[in-house]
Amino acid sequence: MANLSARGERRFDLDWIRIAAFGLLILYHVGMVFVPWYYHVKSTQLVPGLLPFMLALNPWRLCLLFLVAGAATRFMAANVTPGALTRSRTLRLLPPLLFGMAVIVPPQSYWEVVLRHLYTADFPTFYSQQYFAFAKKFCSNGPCIVLPTWNHLWFVAYLWIYTVVGMVIVALLPGGIRRAEAWLEGALAGLGLFLLPALVFAAYRVMLFPRFPPSNALVGDWYNHALYFSMFALGYLIARAEPVWDEMVRLRWLALAIAATLFSIDVVARPYWPAGSVPLSEIYERTAYGIYQWCCIVAVLGFGRRWITGDSAARRYLTEAIFPYYIVHQTVIVGTAFALHDSGLSAAQEAVIIIAATAASCAVSYEIVRRIRWLRPLFGLKIQPRA
Repeated sequence: MANLSARGERRFDLDWIRIAAFGLLILYHVGMVFVPWYYHVKSTQLVPGLLPFMLALNPWRLCLLFLVAGAATRFMAANVTPGALTRSRTLRLLPPLLFGMAVIVPPQSYWEVVLRHLYTADFPTFYSQQYFAFAKKFCSNGPCIVLPTWNHLWFVAYLWIYTVVGMVIVALLPGGIRRAEAWLEGALAGLGLFLLPALVFAAYRVMLFPRFPPSNALVGDWYNHALYFSMFALGYLIARAEPVWDEMVRLRWLALAIAATLFSIDVVARPYWPAGSVPLSEIYERTAYGIYQWCCIVAVLGFGRRWITGDSAARRYLTEAIFPYYIVHQTVIVGTAFALHDSGLSAAQEAVIIIAATAASCAVSYEIVRRIRWLRPLFGLKIQPRA
């Protein structure tokens, strides 16, 4: 994805923020093995002390990725037509999604049904007889699993759909897009940078979240769609608005302070809230959640813009490598956690092994994939011309 500013310069800060956001996502999925929340394979050594760190990341990490993806789309749109951009994104996103659902994800589902649903057949039997059922399966112990599934690759599906919808809007309403960009440049000045997006996020949390809890299942996932498409659209509309980015730099410390205050209040107060809290406290919680989301994003973007100004070999390498890492990582995490289940190791030992196995597998798989021409598009890499 090209990240070029309005002045034609490479946005190294957005490249690094994208890399870091994917890296946090990978570590977050490692953490899911050890916290009480639902995940495909759980360790027997749960670590409740991880919950504050998971809660700190959860509200904003994916929003940030969709905003950066929207900004990258805007920079690409400066040089190609909406139709050409849609075709390019389709070739970059759909092959990894379909390949991932057919090859990368099935082992995750198999390991899950073996541990959670006590499935006893081998993987070839599961793959040939169960995985392509196109129905809900394994409902006896926990939530049903809809097979086939995209698991962590839902992000790819949503990004492709948002790109297609966005490019249709750009093609039909080019003047409206320019007016929206100009309006946002003024609306996001000063405290407007905090108030406008934060209030929108809070409204989504208050009105949509209770009725449409996140599912990542595409159909009926209206809270997620409102949130993530808004972030994608916002990234697109402010990508070339230099005053908005300058304002984020100016207000980065204030954004960080607000986010830290809200999170601290939540951590301190949550244990004392009664079960089935009254509507007023629920409204406060959801409003604070939306404000916290946006303040974290402003802080990350502001500090990134301020501190990251130069290029490096690591940036050039990881900009291409991070998407194949993302495609591969969760299967390695789930598989390693499955292999370590009931191993008797401590949580720290399991975590070190899972992180090491994931890092090594991601690096090795990328080094293999990038050298094999026909594999490259299946992992989101451009096909290199033949020598």
